[in-house]
Amino acid sequence: MKKTMRKVLAAAVVLVMVITCFAACGGKGGNVDGDGDGKTILIGGTGPLTGDASSYGISAKNGAEIAIKEINEAGGLNGTKLLFDMKDDKATPEDASTGYDALMDAGMKISLGSVTSGSCAAFADKAASDNLFFITPSASAANVIEKGTNAFRVCFGDPDQGVLAAQELTKTYKNIGCIYDTSDPYSSGIFDAFKGEMEKLGASFILQTFDAENKKDFSTQAEALKGCDVVFTPFYYTEAGLVAKALVAKGSQAVVFGCDGLDGIADQIEGVNVKVMYITPFDANNTSDVVTNFVKAYQNAYGTTPDQFAADGYDAVYAIFNAMKAAGVTADMSVSDICDAVVKAITDPSFKLEGATGTMTWDATGACTKAPQIVELNNN
Repeated sequence: MKKTMRKVLAAAVVLVMVITCFAACGGKGGNVDGDGDGKTILIGGTGPLTGDASSYGISAKNGAEIAIKEINEAGGLNGTKLLFDMKDDKATPEDASTGYDALMDAGMKISLGSVTSGSCAAFADKAASDNLFFITPSASAANVIEKGTNAFRVCFGDPDQGVLAAQELTKTYKNIGCIYDTSDPYSSGIFDAFKGEMEKLGASFILQTFDAENKKDFSTQAEALKGCDVVFTPFYYTEAGLVAKALVAKGSQAVVFGCDGLDGIADQIEGVNVKVMYITPFDANNTSDVVTNFVKAYQNAYGTTPDQFAADGYDAVYAIFNAMKAAGVTADMSVSDICDAVVKAITDPSFKLEGATGTMTWDATGACTKAPQIVELNNN
């Protein structure tokens, strides 16, 4: 395949409780302020570490751990060591809520939120109540950062990607198709923005849909879209790979065009005669110092090239670290006080992060401003 661009009884009971507490606090990333010495800060988060979406969670976790290692080796936050723990939420809101509670019990002071949009919406509800600052690596649904002033993100928002996709596709193609997942907030959010922008541009497109109960066989949709020059697929790479194969099986030569959820599709389409393009903030082949250093560190640690979600996790940790440093955060501060200080720092016009996914700034909405890239995978 060519790439052209490119976490006594009463006394006995007390003893068990104490032992259990220390066991919970002594695990990786689960320390409550380092045995109470005030020299550690726990950054928590949740993501799918098992299940169909586990690629996203594992990548974000790995990228975050690279950043944590680099920061601690460089002296931490003015001598304060950073700890990291990501709970497996299996990409479900219920498990994200459970993970949030476990992290707060472990002493979480600041957070990466959740990796996927549905989970992060549930996480954000709880974080708003506690005034816990979080910056999600990759949860892009609009409502994720609308829960409170404490909510931020590293990735593009769904509406941004939908608008950009419409603008890009109408520059090049006349016969445009689209298929989206009506049951998924990520997919629906991007589609709504795409549809709105297409209407503004006076452009038409052929539409097909699917849902969570029907996402294995795309032959019917491929039949309807096979005559298109390009098919917009605003959902995740697992289903997009199946759509690409179904289109090829119908004799279609359509380009498959998607958003950041398609990062990871390369393995799905290996050996398939199809051209895939997707919007992303990260290209592992970028020659900037930040990207090359991150890619090298990631490959050394995990033996593979990082994807966008790994880069998002890496940048999210550095955004937290730099904002805490600018705000003068210390380990003895409360969750709420840390949040207020970090929000003030990260939204200051002078604050800027030169990350693996680009140069980033944030405003009070929690949205991230940075330039997108379009990656092309060409198996033709």
